[in-house]
Amino acid sequence: MTKQDIEIKTLDGTAKARLFRPAAPARAGIIIYMDIFGPRPVLDQMAERLAGHGYAVLVPDLFYRYAPYGPFDPKTAFAEAKTKALLLMLSGGTTQGMTIRDGSAFLDALAAERIAGPVGVVGYCMGGARALNAAATYPDRIRAAASFHGGNLASDAADSPHRKAASIKARIYVGMAGVDRSFPPEQSTRLEEALRNAEVDHTIENYVGMAHGWCVPDHSVFNATGAERHWKRLTDLFAETLV
Repeated sequence: MTKQDIEIKTLDGTAKARLFRPAAPARAGIIIYMDIFGPRPVLDQMAERLAGHGYAVLVPDLFYRYAPYGPFDPKTAFAEAKTKALLLMLSGGTTQGMTIRDGSAFLDALAAERIAGPVGVVGYCMGGARALNAAATYPDRIRAAASFHGGNLASDAADSPHRKAASIKARIYVGMAGVDRSFPPEQSTRLEEALRNAEVDHTIENYVGMAHGWCVPDHSVFNATGAERHWKRLTDLFAETLV
């Protein structure tokens, strides 16, 4: 396995990213849409695990417009007023529309690295909605999209991904925390209805007892059993679709 730091030219600047390649030629490409705490070693570890299944995995910095920033400790960042305000500025200032535009450059970066074939995307926390919006915006390039403890997947906002369900061709998997204020039951119902009416191949699964952030090892609510369940669902999704 190899790890490579690359720079991706976007319409708004240059995004740093890290690309992980398997030892053998990659079977497909995957883009990880980060959580609010940004690129860091734990996301590298998660990318390496996916690369171990034979994929080339791209981890772009979605907050590149504000770089440099951080690093952040997920266990304490929201408990400190200064870092909480910075995180909210970074996430609020990086709109869904910006990340949607960036998606084209991310996909082109995989192609430029000679990673051909279908693409899968997965997002955590704020990255969940961005992964689904990417699938809706680039339906001919993205074949699978997953969200884990994603927030605002079916909100009242104009850029909520459920509004674009009719554009999605990818298979969708949504793993939600048992209780999550950022994705309450009414949003789950709204998302299910939108995907079903659009005849999107999808699964929405409730991880009972898990809290927002349970998949990511450096979160205070990390749950090893729940994380392994997430890995099984994610790798099965990609194995079945990225062929």
